[in-house]
Formats: sequence, C-alpha cells, structure tokens
Amino acid sequence: MKLSVLDQSPIRAGGTPAQAVAETLELARAADRLGYETFCMLETLYPGCIDLGIGRAPGSDQRTASALQHGSDTFGIEHFPAQIAELLAFLADALPANHPFAGVHAMPTGEGVPEFWLLGSSDQSAAYAAYFGCAFSFAHFITDEGGTAVMDAYRRHFRPQGRLAAPQGRIGVFVLCAESEAAAQRLASSRDLWRLRLDQGILGPIPPVEEALAHEYSASELTRIAYNRRRQVVGRPAQVRERLIALAHDYDVDELVVVSICFDFAARMRSYELLAEAFELPRRS
Repeated sequence: MKLSVLDQSPIRAGGTPAQAVAETLELARAADRLGYETFCMLETLYPGCIDLGIGRAPGSDQRTASALQHGSDTFGIEHFPAQIAELLAFLADALPANHPFAGVHAMPTGEGVPEFWLLGSSDQSAAYAAYFGCAFSFAHFITDEGGTAVMDAYRRHFRPQGRLAAPQGRIGVFVLCAESEAAAQRLASSRDLWRLRLDQGILGPIPPVEEALAHEYSASELTRIAYNRRRQVVGRPAQVRERLIALAHDYDVDELVVVSICFDFAARMRSYELLAEAFELPRRS
C-alpha cells in the first residue's frame, strides 16, 4: 500500500495564514522523514518526484471563485476538456503547428515531466481522465457517493495515450488517528463543526475541540455530521489501517492520499506518525 499526504493548510482559530503555511512546511518535512513521500521542489531538479494534479472545481466559495476569474476573457467550464488537451500538449512540447501558441515552450525543461493526475469527485472527471489517458484521483474525502462505480467506469473507458499504458487510480481520504478511539473522535469534533459550518455557507477557521463539544447541535445538524462522518476514517491505528485497506480494496487502488485536519497541530502530526507506524512505512533519517 502506498500512502501520500494531502495538506490543505488549514487555519486554526486564533492562528494566521502564515502559521498555516509554516505548519504545512513542517508537515512536509515530517512526511518525508516518516516515509510517506519524497518532497521536492521541482521536477527539473528531482525527476520523478512531482505530480501535477488538475481539477474543474475552483477550490473556494463562489464569490471568491468569481473574483479569481474576473475579466472578459475567462473560460467557462465547457472549455475544460480543451484546456486539458492544451496543457498535456504544453507538457509534451507537442502543440500542433497550426496552434496559436505553437512555438511557446513550457519552461524549465528537464529529462522528464511531472506525472499528470486529473482530480475529481464525479463521473465526468473520471470520463475526462479516461479519454485523455490520465491517472485519476478520486476525492473520497469530498464525497463517497458512487465513488467505486466512478473509479470502475474510469478503468473500463481508459484509452492509452502514450504516457500511461493502463489506468492508474488513487483516492483521497480524510483520516484522524490517535492512541485511542475516544481521543481520535474528540479530535475529529472540531472538523465536524468546521465542515458543518462550511456546508451552511459559513467560512471560518478550524474551531477548538472545546467549542465543538460545547456547541448545541440541532437534530438536522447531527444528521449532517453523521453523513459527513461516514466517509471519514477516525480511530486507533489498527482500526484506521483496517478501514483504509478495506477502502483501497473497494476502489481497487493501491495508493491512498491522506488528509488530516484538526485544531491541534501536534495532534495532526501525531496522527500521521501513528498512521506511518501502522503501515510500517520505512523511516528516513
């Protein structure tokens, strides 16, 4: 089983964006030490160590997305397939001679190009990945509805395009691991409240556990939390390992990308450490 780390640089209540980025850097160093990944800056400097992931979602609320796309020359989502084809051509330095950008080269060039992944949580994203012969990463941490069917459809419709001879899939999973199940569930409560507020259109930092535990949830909010919790893997190392192996089997993948979010950064780091130990990842000095 191959494990990788996805970090979204979450901002904790009382923290700052600068602190969130600093914690991401510290986590990257820890992930490298724990045996998750080789963390490098550029494919040109370290061939084979960079993945390029793209997706259709803007990764923000609609108002922020509109601000980022402001202007008269923005492209609608209907242009996404053409943008994929163009990006792949840029990476391979293979734009058609009659293309308006022919002669423009993606720099810097090296011995190889980043491994190309299409990220998504829908059958449409899987269809694009299959059509263009790309690797596909399904965001199970965003939604688990129909996920295994989406991955199966990607494999069935995959068209080899030269870079990949066969389909290559992985899934992104939310994980929190602690010494006891009770401790893990307690840590997860802060993300429960943060995610609930996000679903309600309320953007804000990750709240502390005490605030989450003291919050008076309505019946509908508890139902929503239970719905979000079903696609999360939270518990002791042995429990987490068993559930992740089962998920990988269900999706028929051999790589999991783990994202862990909680209020306490030390607990987040410890979660990755316990997970690495559970899977017996080889530590690096």
